[in-house]
Amino acid sequence: MKIRRIYALFFSLLMLLTLSAPALAAEDAGEAGPETEDSAEAEEPDAPEEPAVFSVEAKAALLIDPDTEEILYEQNIHEKLYPASVTKIMTCLLVLEALDNGKLKPDTVLTASESAITAVPPDGSNVGIKVGEELTVEELLYCIMLASANEGCNMLAEAIDGSVSAFVERMNQKARDLGCENTNFCNTNGLPDVNHYTTAWDLYLITKEARTYERFMPLTDTIYHQVPATNMAEPRDLYTTNYLISSYKTNYYIYQGAHGIKTGSTSAAGHCLVSSASRDDRNLLTVVLGAERIKIDDLTLTKSFTETAKLFDLGFDGFNRTVLLAADELVGEVGVELSQQQNTVKVHPAQEIERLLPVEMDPVKDIDRVIAYTAEVVDAPVEKGTVLGQITLRSGDTVYGTVDLLADEDVSVSRLLVFRRDLLDFLHKPTLWIVLGASGALIIFLVILRAVLKSRRKQYNRRNTARRGGGSSQYRGRRR
Repeated sequence: MKIRRIYALFFSLLMLLTLSAPALAAEDAGEAGPETEDSAEAEEPDAPEEPAVFSVEAKAALLIDPDTEEILYEQNIHEKLYPASVTKIMTCLLVLEALDNGKLKPDTVLTASESAITAVPPDGSNVGIKVGEELTVEELLYCIMLASANEGCNMLAEAIDGSVSAFVERMNQKARDLGCENTNFCNTNGLPDVNHYTTAWDLYLITKEARTYERFMPLTDTIYHQVPATNMAEPRDLYTTNYLISSYKTNYYIYQGAHGIKTGSTSAAGHCLVSSASRDDRNLLTVVLGAERIKIDDLTLTKSFTETAKLFDLGFDGFNRTVLLAADELVGEVGVELSQQQNTVKVHPAQEIERLLPVEMDPVKDIDRVIAYTAEVVDAPVEKGTVLGQITLRSGDTVYGTVDLLADEDVSVSRLLVFRRDLLDFLHKPTLWIVLGASGALIIFLVILRAVLKSRRKQYNRRNTARRGGGSSQYRGRRR
């Protein structure tokens, strides 16, 4: 009987497992879903192509808005490099300075000395000035800035300081005065010298100063100039070496809106160019150092021009001038105490912040506003325009500006609240309670002292009375 029960239990369990297996299989299939051709091996979508990183084919490059000094692109801008003839921007600057302070005049006639002419190699850039030839200061400026005349630089240097070496010292002192930290000049014209170097940033500082003189940009923007006949030469035709503004030799590099400023090239320096451009009331300035000249099929390209044009395109097409913060925008509130008029005052920026932003940048999403108040709560009265804090606009490590935050209105003070505040302040002063405590202790001491003295006086009087009485009733009245 017992064995039959065991067999019955065994067969019952076997039937239960047999019936539940299909259900479990169906459940698993339902979770996984039917396998199809599409689901057997899903293909991963192609990753989106990353945008090409902008770069300049040169040793150093700078793109800047000279009006706001916003750097739009930089590449090795503090690296010491040979500047070649863009050195002449500094030479021109010091000549314009001498004209401005009256040391020279535009029509001052200078005579070429032997030292000025023989100090430069004949295969360098020159306009063929001879020893003893006479040219005015103005004509020499055209010679050095258009045709890059090395000998003309020396003539102007000697006219200002008496010698080229003294003028070079002036060049270096001026560079230091302008904040150029990585510049050292050894000559007036940029001829190769291992100790003659500068940077893209320092060249910007020098050019920025030169642009403050009215004569500078018209001079560097000149495409053609004829030097009148001299005592030793026929008229000279000068053409700019900046092909962004001149089609004298080729129109391949012409850039609409380009202006000046100076080219330079040596085998050691490569091809260099400092230039500027204007479009729609916007100005850009570029510095390109150490570019190459390459040959593509039958075309020879000077990369200093093509890379400068690429920088201009980036500046004009890749950036929009945007107001990030309006001067009348109310950006927050500061608490105010001691006023029955109101308990907060709104603040607005002291001035608007306008910057050039990449076209793909969203100023609302991509720029953070960091507000720092001088205090969370201020006491009335508050005058309109009072500085109550600062606001900084930044995106990552880039700071777009910091301005003060000003009270937007006047807030009057309540004399009653001031009195209440002063009274509470007075009552909370520790010295007050020290004085009150000391006074109270003194009063208590005096009261106790008085009570003690009074008690002793009574005892004294009782003793005296007892002595006088002595227990006798003898009359001690007034004698007659």
